[in-house]
Amino acid sequence: MVKHVILWQLKDSFTEEEKTEIKADIKTGLEGLAGQIPGLLSIQVHTEGLPSSNADLMLDSCFADAASLKGYSVHPAHVAVADGKVRPNVKCRVCMDYEVTEA
Repeated sequence: MVKHVILWQLKDSFTEEEKTEIKADIKTGLEGLAGQIPGLLSIQVHTEGLPSSNADLMLDSCFADAASLKGYSVHPAHVAVADGKVRPNVKCRVCMDYEVTEA
């Protein structure tokens, strides 16, 4: 399996109320991809970090393999959410993809 984890910071120009709405919209859009993309095993967006956090949102997703992650990145449903809800609203994105090995 492959984990795909992303942290985002929203643009500073948004008010707290706007940030709350944007985070909810991104969460709904990304979590709505469950069951639509081959090889996407799980997807969850965390929007309520502790005060010690320096990111506004975190995507935690799992794929069957690296090929499934690659397919997700270009899948029209994902691209629509990324281009419509995520990219216009974020100032910073950090990503880590890694293989999950059995213990």
